[in-house]
Amino acid sequence: MNVAAPQQPALLWAYRAYVAAFFVYLAAPLAATSLFAFNDSLFPALPWQGFTLDWFFNDTEPKLGMFHDRRIMQSLWNSLYIGVIVSCLSVAAGTSNAFLFEQRDFPGKGALYILMVVPLVIPGVILGISILVFASTIANGLEDSLGLDMTPLRPGLLLVILGQFSFVTTITTLVIAARLKKFDPTLEEAALNLGATRLRVLVTVTLPFLKPALIGSLLVSFLVSFENFNTTLMLVGSDAPLTITMYDRIAKSGATPVLNAVSFFLIVASGSLALISVVAQREKRPAVPAEP
Repeated sequence: MNVAAPQQPALLWAYRAYVAAFFVYLAAPLAATSLFAFNDSLFPALPWQGFTLDWFFNDTEPKLGMFHDRRIMQSLWNSLYIGVIVSCLSVAAGTSNAFLFEQRDFPGKGALYILMVVPLVIPGVILGISILVFASTIANGLEDSLGLDMTPLRPGLLLVILGQFSFVTTITTLVIAARLKKFDPTLEEAALNLGATRLRVLVTVTLPFLKPALIGSLLVSFLVSFENFNTTLMLVGSDAPLTITMYDRIAKSGATPVLNAVSFFLIVASGSLALISVVAQREKRPAVPAEP
């Protein structure tokens, strides 16, 4: 029984209606976007003109499908490229941070922890502008004083990766640290007493215990990087990721069915990754031996 739900019949029905309306409110835009991705019309609106897959696979105008739209596919590749790098770097740094904050005591630990969390609560636009101004100041100084070419510090993929890494690392740190809190340090002590080296203990004892959190944080950080818009908008150059390309396309041409097709593709892909993340972080219950 759900103890949070009201027990009186009238209030119970009102509670159920509210929950139903809440989920309809969340799902309706996604359902409408997915529906119009298959509408055989040049406009993403009613009336329904028939089912079609042209907005995915057609290779001619005016119904150029997403998989034949060079700009969309290039931006999709850019998003995948950025997401993979950011997620790998964030998990590596987040794992180190988790060990630092959970297994070490040192002066200023609390202040350092607050600094680690700050990028997560700063608005993405402010974070992006701050990184852009900081990088541009360094680039201008080095170019003026030493005559060096500092193009990598100008708006582009490198700044996008650094900008996303600055706050995605906080997410991975919190996820991995939450798992590390449950770790029993006596397992490491037992392995060390049996003659294992520190590296072997890390590889065979600690990291296997952290595996669900590592996989989960890897997938979550990839999704956060892939869908990020605010910070990316401030740091992007000519190689735009998918979110920026979709925004630019809507700003210039308005909503189109091919963007609905892209949205449906992202809904399915991100939903699948989120499901994998949940499964990866689920605890495996030990098997109960059968009674003789």
